[in-house]
Order: sequence, then C-alpha cells, then structure tokens
Amino acid sequence: MAQLKVTQVRSAIGSKPNQRQTLRSLGLKRIHDTVVQEDRPEIRGMVATVTHLVAVEEI
Repeated sequence: MAQLKVTQVRSAIGSKPNQRQTLRSLGLKRIHDTVVQEDRPEIRGMVATVTHLVAVEEI
C-alpha cells in the first residue's frame, strides 16, 4: 500500500484548536518533524485540514 511522508513546515501557534489536535493525531509535535503514514482516506482528510502547515510526499 502507498504511504505518505508528512512533514510539519509551519508552526501551529495561532492556528485553530482542531488544527493543533490534527497535527498531534498525525504524530507531529514541532517544525521539521516527519512521519510516515499509510495512504488512507482518514489520513488524507487530516492532511487536508492542515495543508497550510505541512508538506506531503507520496512514497
């Protein structure tokens, strides 16, 4: 199955609480943190919520 490499590139300071919670759910805690997640609709939805804070690569 395909995977997504998600990297936090901007700070969550000043963002909405649900966006901060989404970053934590993805496993991101600080800028330049990177996680590899399965390419599933749930993960795609989370990434769509915080597109302005993360960079995404398909692996």
